[in-house]
Amino acid sequence: MKYRHIRTAEFIERPNRFIAKVMIDGHIETVHVKNTGRCSEILRKGAKVYLEESENPMRKTRYDLVSVVKKRNDGSLFLINIDSQIPNNAVDEWLRKGELFGSDALIRREYTYGSSRFDFIIEEKEKTSFLEVKGVTLEYDGIAFFPDAPTERGVKHIRELIKARMDGYGAYIMFVIQMKGIHEFRPNESTHKAFAEALREAERSGVRLLAYDCIVTPESMRVDKPIKIRTEQVL
Repeated sequence: MKYRHIRTAEFIERPNRFIAKVMIDGHIETVHVKNTGRCSEILRKGAKVYLEESENPMRKTRYDLVSVVKKRNDGSLFLINIDSQIPNNAVDEWLRKGELFGSDALIRREYTYGSSRFDFIIEEKEKTSFLEVKGVTLEYDGIAFFPDAPTERGVKHIRELIKARMDGYGAYIMFVIQMKGIHEFRPNESTHKAFAEALREAERSGVRLLAYDCIVTPESMRVDKPIKIRTEQVL
């Protein structure tokens, strides 16, 4: 997945979950934030951010904030993509390369099953599978966590995937970690215990859990390597 017309800026503040103030070319600009999550550990004053300039002259905001440079505890810097729309596009590209299913599999996006709309339906020979994608931007000391805020919608999706699995469908949850330098993924128990419990139930029910990191640049993001998943409660 690639962006066009990327610009560099400095983050100032986030008045609400939809917009941010940044310094670009010596002046303050209001930009759209393509992620409604908290991102409080990423979007800090003075952080270097990357913006995509819109080609739509009718928009209220000229730019979208799509990625942020974060400093680790050891002082090293790394780039996190926070665009909540890009994980599905990146997974679409990845799936169509035959990485998870066969190259002849029929892949379609946004399929309604029960009371949920899953991100992908995959039909391969006589097997039909559903895949739900979750973008991950929260990390501490090389461990990625999801969610960064309570998500009843996420719990609902898990429950529907469990039902689909019991009905004989293939069922997958793929956590797309929008950065490199991660060695483990965990559900964020302290933020949303119900999500963590539902994820463990899904794993016991035969729903396949996947976690992959991504190669992130200011202009692009693509799915890369599998990451170890640890679902048990860590005391």
